[in-house]
Amino acid sequence: MSMAVDIAAGMKYLHSSPIKLHGCLTSSKCVIDSHWVVKITDWGLHYFKAGQEKGNLPAQKMYTDLLWTAPEHINLAKLEREGMTQKGDVYSFAIIIQEISTRTGPFNDCGFEPREIIQRVIARDDPPFRPEVSTDEVRAELVLLMIECWNEDPEERPHFLRIVERLKKISGRYRNTNIIENMVSMMEKHSNHLEQLVEERTRQLNEEKEKTDRLLFRLLPQPVAEQFKLYNSVQAEEFEEVTIFFSDIVGFTKLCSNSQPLEVVDFLNDLYVAFDEIISHFDVYKVETIGDAYMVVSGCPVLNDKKHAGEIGSMALDLLSHMTVFRIRHRPEEQLQLRIGIHTGPVVAGVVGVTMPRYCLFGHTVNIAMKMESTGVGLRIHVSREAYLRLVELGGFYLEERGQVKIKRRGMVTTYWLVTKEGFNKPLPDPAPDINEPVFETLDVYYAS
Repeated sequence: MSMAVDIAAGMKYLHSSPIKLHGCLTSSKCVIDSHWVVKITDWGLHYFKAGQEKGNLPAQKMYTDLLWTAPEHINLAKLEREGMTQKGDVYSFAIIIQEISTRTGPFNDCGFEPREIIQRVIARDDPPFRPEVSTDEVRAELVLLMIECWNEDPEERPHFLRIVERLKKISGRYRNTNIIENMVSMMEKHSNHLEQLVEERTRQLNEEKEKTDRLLFRLLPQPVAEQFKLYNSVQAEEFEEVTIFFSDIVGFTKLCSNSQPLEVVDFLNDLYVAFDEIISHFDVYKVETIGDAYMVVSGCPVLNDKKHAGEIGSMALDLLSHMTVFRIRHRPEEQLQLRIGIHTGPVVAGVVGVTMPRYCLFGHTVNIAMKMESTGVGLRIHVSREAYLRLVELGGFYLEERGQVKIKRRGMVTTYWLVTKEGFNKPLPDPAPDINEPVFETLDVYYAS
């Protein structure tokens, strides 16, 4: 049945194409490919073959070739078919269906030679001479279809559009009764839909790859992540100059002691989701958040010449401005005080670990940036002299000298406040008073991941 449907579908396509008809359809013109799908060959050649010399072909062979030909197209004088039509193709198809159904050749069980068969077919007896097919061995619906297709009157023969519909209905009714037909059906379906299946699987694979890449790019900078995917490790790299941003929340310990754990988690999530959105507009990379500490770097791992200080300075002003609108969900009446420190200098950067890898910065620059934050005051941006010189060199930033601040292992150093920059028109909160009291010294060795 699967083969019969394939042949009918192929003829349906030919009849609706510019070719219009086959003209010499026989079972030998139906070939089976590696997927058990029947393909029709030798079409489009009826005009090319018209009038060709038969040569020395034996009469027996010429009569045999006419067994699939409708009676109205047989010319016994020349022992050839002529004036083929679409209705003649339908007759030929009926003979092929008889071969498939009975597993024999055309008219094979009638006991006559091909010459006698052709003479009886064109005699137009009543009833007309046709192959004998028993409903005991062939399904009744299929026998009825054959009878309609080899009808003596060409106009009574159905079109292939209708034939395909009927064959699919017959095939579907008995689809689950034969294991071989089930196999052929599955192979046919696989063949017909393989391209769609491959396209769908490729699309799904690309989507999963994009999800994995997005997740990896959140853990590691993109160029570092690409190297990590290729080699499962990343070579540590030294950067001559970057700018590091540190911030934390003034009074965070007290806030936590007066809040429920879930309230603290919600509060930090609200804050850092907003921060992540803001920093996405700048050429910076968020290194880590540890508790209330927020660390960002520019100029690493992607070099940006001397713009790193400007990117961090502009970003710090935006984050500080956000304090004017941010409210703690469970304490909306309190003003959140962000303390910020910025420093410029050399670092060494690399990936630490394979399970849950982290991009880490090492060096004295990290320690000083952290000291800038810890020795600052709430709602102000504390800038080291190195970062100050870079901002002045870039131009457009307004800073004021804070004075001398004691930094462990560096002694008394001059630091500055970043006030604003040209074109910055967002509101900034009123800074906390600078009481310049000693601040608890953190660990001398610090690395951020």
